[in-house]
Amino acid sequence: MSFEKIINESNEYYLANNIAIIHKKPIPIQIVKVDYPSRSGAVIKEAYYKVPSTTDYNGIYKGYYIDFEAKETINKTSFPLSNIHPHQVEHLYNIYDHHGISFLLIYFKAHDEIYLLEGQYVMEFYKRSKDGRKSITYDEIKEKGFLIKEKISPRIDYLKIVDDIIKSL
Repeated sequence: MSFEKIINESNEYYLANNIAIIHKKPIPIQIVKVDYPSRSGAVIKEAYYKVPSTTDYNGIYKGYYIDFEAKETINKTSFPLSNIHPHQVEHLYNIYDHHGISFLLIYFKAHDEIYLLEGQYVMEFYKRSKDGRKSITYDEIKEKGFLIKEKISPRIDYLKIVDDIIKSL
């Protein structure tokens, strides 16, 4: 099952149990050309992004605005910062700067581990990449991030970590 699908199922669990309202954001596209091979079917032949999308998910939990990006990597020793766009890093930091809760969920396929890394740390590592290392080491993520153990329901209970973040505010 894909990482995104598991996150979506976790969000559905949160919604169904009145815990949080968090949704995947739609990608803003402009459809340019559509073919109608039959009366009941339409096929999009050409489209482009209207504007760069910000992050994958947003919503509200316990009165706090939540915004995050989900990424996965096959790399065993680091998370390449090329996997996240600069405007996404800036967006995560801006949410943090305005007292929202922002983070990156990173799935290390090789380790079968999921980490939550808060937005301010994503920005720190991104700034470092301007003159230095172009990735976040696995050890740095283990040190600054939070390991999320998979469960039955919800599979990825990232809000348990968000509770800890809220307590520290």
